[in-house]
Amino acid sequence: MRKPVILAAAVLLSLPARAADEPKKPKEEPGTHVQMPFLIAPMSINGKLQGYSYITSKLVASTPSASVEIRDKLAFIQDAFVRDVNAAPTGKATDPLDVDTAALAARLVGDARRIVGSSKVVTISFTQIKFSPLHPKATTDDPDTTPAPAAKPAAATPVADTKK
Repeated sequence: MRKPVILAAAVLLSLPARAADEPKKPKEEPGTHVQMPFLIAPMSINGKLQGYSYITSKLVASTPSASVEIRDKLAFIQDAFVRDVNAAPTGKATDPLDVDTAALAARLVGDARRIVGSSKVVTISFTQIKFSPLHPKATTDDPDTTPAPAAKPAAATPVADTKK
């Protein structure tokens, strides 16, 4: 009975020591994220528009005071982002309908740094990317696309004479 209790106590005492050995992630300072308005990026294959990717993102500022400056110039940054995604393709070389997040992040961070200052913008993180095709395919399961059954004429029913 004593051995399991001693073993459990030894395991519990070693947990804080193991946690101290693990490298801690650098803690981001509160107030350094700036939510950007969503961005609509056209997605094309061989110059033909296939749909749009709806992108939501956050800019990460170096300090809380830098995030205030980013918020002050948010309209200019958003304008640069819109011009950027419409000027050059955002898709991957292997799959043009999938956003190349690494290349797009580098381009957008460059735009933001050009407007606000290179030391104030650390990075950008994409919170959601959704592709919406230009012409969605209708399926047979879709009730809106199935034809309504043709109306049949009412069959004549004999009327019984109730008078005698």
